[in-house]
Amino acid sequence: MTKYIRRAAALCALLLVALLVNATRVQVVQARAYDANPANRRPEIARWSQPRGNILVGGRPVTGSKDTGEQLRYERTYRDGPLYAPVTGFASQVYGTTLLEHAENPLLDGSDPMLSFLPLWNDITRDQNAGGEVVTTVDAAAQRAAYRGLGARRGAVVALEPATGRVLTLVSRPSYDPELLSGNGPSVARAWARLNGDEGKPMLNRAVRQTYPPGSTFKVVTAAAALDAGVVEDVDAPTRSPAPYTLPGTTTSLANEVEGCENASLRYAFEWSCNTVFAKLGVDVGLGAMRDTARAFGFNDSGVRIPFSVAPSSFDTHMDRAQLALSSIGQFDTRATPLQMAMVTAAVANGGTVRAPYLVERTTTADGRTVSTAGTRTFRQAMTSTTARRLRELMLGVVTDGTGGKARIRGAAVGGKTGTAQHGLGNSGTPYAWFIGWAQSHDALEPEVAVAVVVEDADAVRGEISGGGDAGPIARDVMRAVLKRAG
Repeated sequence: MTKYIRRAAALCALLLVALLVNATRVQVVQARAYDANPANRRPEIARWSQPRGNILVGGRPVTGSKDTGEQLRYERTYRDGPLYAPVTGFASQVYGTTLLEHAENPLLDGSDPMLSFLPLWNDITRDQNAGGEVVTTVDAAAQRAAYRGLGARRGAVVALEPATGRVLTLVSRPSYDPELLSGNGPSVARAWARLNGDEGKPMLNRAVRQTYPPGSTFKVVTAAAALDAGVVEDVDAPTRSPAPYTLPGTTTSLANEVEGCENASLRYAFEWSCNTVFAKLGVDVGLGAMRDTARAFGFNDSGVRIPFSVAPSSFDTHMDRAQLALSSIGQFDTRATPLQMAMVTAAVANGGTVRAPYLVERTTTADGRTVSTAGTRTFRQAMTSTTARRLRELMLGVVTDGTGGKARIRGAAVGGKTGTAQHGLGNSGTPYAWFIGWAQSHDALEPEVAVAVVVEDADAVRGEISGGGDAGPIARDVMRAVLKRAG
């Protein structure tokens, strides 16, 4: 009898071990597979069972959560939703997450292991941490100035801190209220259909996801290439540039919008935006050097993240000389995001060094313990410091003596470059108005802000649209907000 009891006890022990092994396999080894199974609603229910962590601007949350009492209990709320939509994106119970809500989702919903002191224990017990907080680099006053400046016009504004790469402003218009997409009722589906069907594309983040022909603002890149290559040594010497300029290998003539461009110096050509001078300079520099300089500024790089992805700006690497001439004045198929053009002017302001742009200053737990911090990182060296110093001088001239006079700020040095970009079939579209620039208070040691503004539908007759007149005042107001200047 004792023998059978021992056998039964051994069998029970074996079964107990088997149960423990199977429970471990299900709860630990295969937990992620079960979590990811579309038929399993428990992760989604758990995700919305507590408030999400907040996204902060200037120390104040621009997001929140409300208790609905439903199975998916907490819905996302937004303060000044349209103003900050290009920063936050949306967190929807139906349509997922975008932008910062997506890039920082594990931290915001509490699933990031870094929020716990004992991450492995949480995996075993399935405990959920409170959502963490995301502290952004955005300057609230500058953000409002950009949003107000664009008004009802389509366009985008990006401002950076040149020395660090901190994103101070990220505005896209038209915009939308992300809270319209937060829940899961019929109104959310209707809002989704309406927003996606809107011809103004309010959910398109024009600041980082839309590329435009940069027009004459690209002449900063061409000037940098010409100065670094030694094609231009004296910015006040004649450039031996005919006006009009016949594109190489063609009978097509390129003209200017202003007088005095024939054989103009680089200074005059930069201040008054002579197309013929810069088209010829690009050809003289050559495709290889132009391509390398554009890449050093950030063009043709698909890996830029801030932390969400940025559409790559492009400078064609296979062109004939006529196409190179047009690309050198920001036309042909050269394309740039507003963020990219802000990086261009920030490089000039920062002595030739491009800092990697970033939007998140730090992340924390719900009780304020730091989870991660951002640091300044060098992206590339776009030009020599000597070339950067010359370009700062040229950009100052654009504002004091040239086409960018409306960007002046009392008590500050302001450098800029205006641009008007043609587009559409046969250049039939309303020209895009551009302004890029930087500003430095007279008592500051270095430039404090670099900005890029593009206006898609400038409020003027076609022949009167200009970067200086339409985009320049917006840039001025943004820079003034960063510098905290009243006028």
